[in-house]
Amino acid sequence: MQIEILKSKIHRVTVKEANLHYIGSITIDEDLMDAANLIEHEKVQIVNINNESRFETYVIKGTRGSGMICLNGPASHHVALGDTIIIMAYATMDFELAKQFKPRVIFPNEHNLL
Repeated sequence: MQIEILKSKIHRVTVKEANLHYIGSITIDEDLMDAANLIEHEKVQIVNINNESRFETYVIKGTRGSGMICLNGPASHHVALGDTIIIMAYATMDFELAKQFKPRVIFPNEHNLL
């Protein structure tokens, strides 16, 4: 049996930009991506702490060390500048393997830095 399990989580980062006219996605500081074990174009779920919105998009690399969190395209309608969000990615794996798996969870500071 295969199940879906949490793989990566960036817990409580602040939205620094929202760009409606970009083609879509979420821009994430590459340092945060590495720390959370996320790759470019990976599907992620976003939860907005401020308005309870949940939506999915994909990751694009942001400038390393910038703390950048930017929602692009239609996803920008789900956030306001300064909102706090949680970013999660999931993996499908065998049930027995999933019992032993430990997700990568990071807790950036108030500037979205490690």
